[in-house]
Amino acid sequence: MANPELWLLRHGATEWALNGRHTGSTDIPLVPQGEAEARALAPLLAQQTFDAVYCSPLQRARRTCELAGLGGQAQLEPDLREWDYGRYEGITTAEIRESVPGWTVFSHPCPDGESLTQVQERCDALIARLIQQHPGGRVALFAHGHILRSLAGCWLGLGVAGGALLVLGTGSFCVLGSEREQRALLRWNAPVPHP
Repeated sequence: MANPELWLLRHGATEWALNGRHTGSTDIPLVPQGEAEARALAPLLAQQTFDAVYCSPLQRARRTCELAGLGGQAQLEPDLREWDYGRYEGITTAEIRESVPGWTVFSHPCPDGESLTQVQERCDALIARLIQQHPGGRVALFAHGHILRSLAGCWLGLGVAGGALLVLGTGSFCVLGSEREQRALLRWNAPVPHP
């Protein structure tokens, strides 16, 4: 079965994204910069035809999808929600490292949050569904930094921990696909020119 081409679109900037606070289920809006980043995606996406558009249920992803011009096609996909950071919700990596030196989301647990194994299972299940439902198609996925990095790590066979190698800015886009049936990274963290 042919792999789909997956366009990963990270939501635009929020207040917490700009100051490095872990934002899982806290449903905060885009800031004006984030809205501009989302609008800048529209001309690029208008040149593509998507078999399906899936979006995290959280407002920052939904608003990005709308401003990027694909809101009318979007279906909410709970597996695209951001990691559950548990007790680390709303705090920065630097603050966590005061008590857990060397902590990263990709290498250490989030107390009372999602484990790497749980995120891995979520990503693997989503990838399997996308392959089954959209073989050889093009699919847009609007979501969040850590879940999109995790999804890419799983796509490449590196697992969730592979996401640690993939930096992803707000309002950027990435393309996962294949080369001769081998899953591959076609484009990563691509900036979109602002008008």
